[in-house]
Amino acid sequence: VQLQASGGGLVQAGGSLRLSCTASRRTSSNNGMGWFRQAPGKEREFVVGVSWNGQITRYAESVEGRFTVSRGYGSSTTYLNMNSLKPEDTAVYYCASARGAFAGTTTTSYNSWGLGTQVTVSS
Repeated sequence: VQLQASGGGLVQAGGSLRLSCTASRRTSSNNGMGWFRQAPGKEREFVVGVSWNGQITRYAESVEGRFTVSRGYGSSTTYLNMNSLKPEDTAVYYCASARGAFAGTTTTSYNSWGLGTQVTVSS
């Protein structure tokens, strides 16, 4: 499965961005998808996961209430709407395809990764 993430950029604190991720293979529609991020000098961290049908979502505490993930039923595309962005949200954001139908919170729950898209939030 190949994944392509897009939509990153530079935004001021308090602003919004929308990331999108599309998986290349139709079979990926049966798998959960997730978003992770990695800031310079830090480990990759879980942001949000969504189940194969878009019905079950999990958010990291740091983004809950500000970020919203969406995915159509069985769709291979997922969107991440990021609002009220903070400088600490600055990172490379990666989308990933889960090993199963549901999205875990650890990197080992995923077996395919996109290249990442840079999000920079200025203060």
